[in-house]
Amino acid sequence: MDFQISPLNIERFSHLFGLDSDSLSKQGVQRIVADNEPGYPCRISLQDAKIGESVLLMNYEHQPMPTPFRSSHAIYIREAANPTNPGKNEIPQALRHRLLSVRAFDAAGMIIDADVVDGERLESLIKRMLANDSVDYLHIHNAKLGCYLALAERG
Repeated sequence: MDFQISPLNIERFSHLFGLDSDSLSKQGVQRIVADNEPGYPCRISLQDAKIGESVLLMNYEHQPMPTPFRSSHAIYIREAANPTNPGKNEIPQALRHRLLSVRAFDAAGMIIDADVVDGERLESLIKRMLANDSVDYLHIHNAKLGCYLALAERG
């Protein structure tokens, strides 16, 4: 079963890049300087920010479907992010070294499966979940903090 992991689109966030702290604050966004690595996984590049790099911390609605599972959570976006598109069946390094929670949704936005996995074993869990014909897509989260990381679909 082939799969594709997708980052968030930079166009949704580029209007925030370079804004001053007051302008960001009015939009519920904070600028933070990365003080450890890994620690600040960017949802556009699917890479961890380098120490000293500026990231934007904001709330993001990753599950907008009008179901009981509608959800948003904090995410980081690197202001110097270069969009990335992982290859088919590729697991980005920023996902490999984390404990992950993977949630399988059907086309109506209802959770039909979920599991926790070490990032090094993510590929097998994705393939197992996507083998279920009722699964439409997967959301990959940081298991410890609950933050949304990326989307996985059949590839």
